[in-house]
Amino acid sequence: MNTYERIKELAKLKKISIRQLEINFGYSNGYIGSWKRQTPNSVELARLADYFNVSVDYLLGRTDDPTIANKSKITDSDLDDVLDGVMSFRGDQLTDKDREAVRAFLEGRLSK
Repeated sequence: MNTYERIKELAKLKKISIRQLEINFGYSNGYIGSWKRQTPNSVELARLADYFNVSVDYLLGRTDDPTIANKSKITDSDLDDVLDGVMSFRGDQLTDKDREAVRAFLEGRLSK
């Protein structure tokens, strides 16, 4: 299934015509139809993916899973598991002071 067919299928599920979709997005008549032969640019793919709440990979036919990959948040437990496996430069276990320093650094990086 090509990009045009995916968009047509998604539009049908939303009960909207391709022409109405073109109007809503400010596209000229037949613009989406041209995607039967060529791939739209990344900006237009991203806009439509957001509109339909699917991934760009789905629109491109690179996956049959329309869901967008969620970036899961790292928990304290995840961080503890990572720190349990970390060794110092010399191969020794981290001291409690070292663990807290690494934790503070990672939490500062991850919170941005």
